[in-house]
Amino acid sequence: MEFYLKDEGIRTSFEFDNLNISSDENYGFRPYQLMTASIAGCSMSVYRKILDKQRIKYEDINLTADVKRNPDEANRIEKVHLHYVVKGYHLNQDKLAKNLEVARKNCSMVQSVKDSIDIEETIECIQLS
Repeated sequence: MEFYLKDEGIRTSFEFDNLNISSDENYGFRPYQLMTASIAGCSMSVYRKILDKQRIKYEDINLTADVKRNPDEANRIEKVHLHYVVKGYHLNQDKLAKNLEVARKNCSMVQSVKDSIDIEETIECIQLS
């Protein structure tokens, strides 16, 4: 990956689009947003693959990420709380929770930051009728 300095921040290009990074949200993604998106995106992708491999039927999965930063230490990310909401018919909450543990162990981003950022995961199951 190559990065280029711009007046408003930094830019990098990928085959599908450009990515602008800036401390000012008017000009691009803030670095902590990208870090959080990487953790959440990886976790959710791995979780989805596990559910699909086990042929667990679900209608939708939503994920919210709540970030706690420490302003006294360069505004570092201290904790990311990932809250999953799985919607579907005849869902087994215990099985969904166990699969989330498996996803955690297989998510490269969570494993990369596990000793420096506290990652908490919770799951909510919404049964559709």
